Amino acid sequence: MAHHLASIFGTEQDRVNCSFYYKIGACRHGDRCSRKHIRPPFSQTILLPNVYHNPAHNPNATYTEKELQDNFDAIFEDIYCELCKYGHLLEMHICDNVGDHLIGNVYARYEMETEAQAAVDALNNRWYAGRPLYAELSPVTDFREACCRQNENAECNRGGFCNFMHLRLATKSVISGLDASQRLERRLNPEFAQGAGGGGWVPPSERDKKNGRSGGSERRRSASPSRREDGHF
Repeated sequence: MAHHLASIFGTEQDRVNCSFYYKIGACRHGDRCSRKHIRPPFSQTILLPNVYHNPAHNPNATYTEKELQDNFDAIFEDIYCELCKYGHLLEMHICDNVGDHLIGNVYARYEMETEAQAAVDALNNRWYAGRPLYAELSPVTDFREACCRQNENAECNRGGFCNFMHLRLATKSVISGLDASQRLERRLNPEFAQGAGGGGWVPPSERDKKNGRSGGSERRRSASPSRREDGHF
């Protein structure tokens, strides 16, 4: 019996625990769900809900597709650089759903569970775009299972209200550049890979500040103002 219960835990056959929560880290029923949402005590993955607000969802918006993509690339880079401070970031995904439980959700998976915990502890004291951030450990381990496969084939008829993740993708050159920068910084500055979470990339501007050097014209991504009305940390 115990083996059977363990084998169906978090699946559709589990009548006690919510399969949607364990698969995508969120459930449209929220606290009203008839099944349990047990938050993991440790995980490599963190969730920051309701962070990204797509301007295209505003019915009065008149942005071009290039303007929307440029705006998203800037936000993706901003969040990526911040999350890299707490450890080795393996992947980061941003939802483009419009359902209350998935809208604007940011998911990030670290190499170590201690890095994810360090990120949660720090980010719960941060603000972004004039709003407080809320971070929690997430049970999501496989984003391929969490994403809507029909959407990937442009066949999902539920659109943004789908209960599976519809990811907004950054430009490939932006993603590859950020990944390369993180690898390079960790290799060239191993002393900064021993941060609070057991590893992490500190952006050059923050590293210069710690070394007593001026960052010059480099953009500061890691400073944490009490409140900012723009979209930067």
